[in-house]
Amino acid sequence: MVFSSSLFLLYFLPIFLIVYYLLPRVAKNPFALLASIFFYAWGAPVFVFVVFGSILLDFYVVRIMNHSGGAKKNWLLAISMMLNIGLLLYFKYANFFVDNFNSVLETMGMTAVHWTRVALPIGISFFTFQKITYSVDVYRKVHAPLNKVSDYALYILMFPQLIAGPIVRYNEIADQLVDRRKNENIDNRLTGFFRFVVGLSKKVLIANVLGEAVDDIFALGGDNINSLTAWYGIIAYSFQIYFDFSGYSDMAIGIGRMIGFRFPENFNNPYISQNISEFWRRWHMTLGRFMKDYLYIPLGGNRVSTGRMYLNLWVVFLISGFWHGAAWNFVIWGGFHGIFLIADRIFLLKVYKAIGKIPSIIITYFIVLISWVFFRAETLPDAILYLKKMFAFTTEASQFNFESKFYTILVVAVFFSFWGGIKAIERWQDKLFAEDQRNRTFILMSVFSIIFFIISLSAITSSGFNPFIYFRF
Repeated sequence: MVFSSSLFLLYFLPIFLIVYYLLPRVAKNPFALLASIFFYAWGAPVFVFVVFGSILLDFYVVRIMNHSGGAKKNWLLAISMMLNIGLLLYFKYANFFVDNFNSVLETMGMTAVHWTRVALPIGISFFTFQKITYSVDVYRKVHAPLNKVSDYALYILMFPQLIAGPIVRYNEIADQLVDRRKNENIDNRLTGFFRFVVGLSKKVLIANVLGEAVDDIFALGGDNINSLTAWYGIIAYSFQIYFDFSGYSDMAIGIGRMIGFRFPENFNNPYISQNISEFWRRWHMTLGRFMKDYLYIPLGGNRVSTGRMYLNLWVVFLISGFWHGAAWNFVIWGGFHGIFLIADRIFLLKVYKAIGKIPSIIITYFIVLISWVFFRAETLPDAILYLKKMFAFTTEASQFNFESKFYTILVVAVFFSFWGGIKAIERWQDKLFAEDQRNRTFILMSVFSIIFFIISLSAITSSGFNPFIYFRF
């Protein structure tokens, strides 16, 4: 079940909200947990039992760890890490490792290993990271563990951010899991619904339109398109993935706000970044902070030698790329960004400062654009072929023709992706998404929400194209 579906918008969400608001406070968490289990089971009923088993084990391991000390405490943390990372490695990467092992065997003239392919549980990349933050935050005494296993299960399975984030760290939400009274008010419900509709509109009215053309272009392959079409395809994809993923995050944040939760922001106008370091402070912000606090700093952070720091930074982004997908093109994508992050620190930041804001934004967007080829292509050879076509600058006729709607939406996407480059616009966005608003603003928000909810719903019912890119991660 996806947020941008008629089933969710007309049935699941309204029923959930009505019942949730009518229930007494003591029943809200159990009901939210049951609704989240139903939501997850709708798309992956078998994996619910796997997730629940890991939740139960993790909860009691961390509970014992909290009352332990010395070597025992360290061992219990290690057990929790092995449980969570082990499940992720098995379900997400077992096929990748076996396929590569079989390729080596076949190259050596040996028989490949027989293997029953493993299905990927929805959202495992995201809820695994949240489980890790629970264990580590309790270990570090950042926050005490939860008293109820049902509250912990709600933290992991909460349907708004279960499938594709944002990655909500335990210490950011621990108190809200127990008591949300200060956030449960009409202001949050109205601004939350507005935020939800903003995300829904980004997904349905922009990302879906661009996504249909992108899928058709990449399906043709590099051999059957000219260079101009290849550039159109990857430019459209850069905006598709942004409005798709940020749209989901907006919807998750909006639903959370409607029921009293405050989830962290996940995007902040990433395409106005003036270097790759800034890009990763603005793109998928919760992942960037997770990688910094739970991987980069434990590896030594900035406290090690310069060479070791650069190596740590590159390793972190190799892992980040591999986290996104079990394929070599994702590893290359992560390593590509890691190289430019290192280059920023060595010399590029000085270059950007010298050439000014607008040239820096253009160069950074170009670097990100090239990286998206590795992210979108099905395989590494496909990515290389597509890049060759982009830079061949061929003019032969293409089998692909764009509709006028594509060009219109592409212009809209460009406008809303870069308008944050104006400081006043960026400040206005922050103010618009704040909880405290004047009555006049609430009225305008409500009118906007109703109109664009209807428009988006109409677009959904008239189109069968409605994937979420990050669902497969």
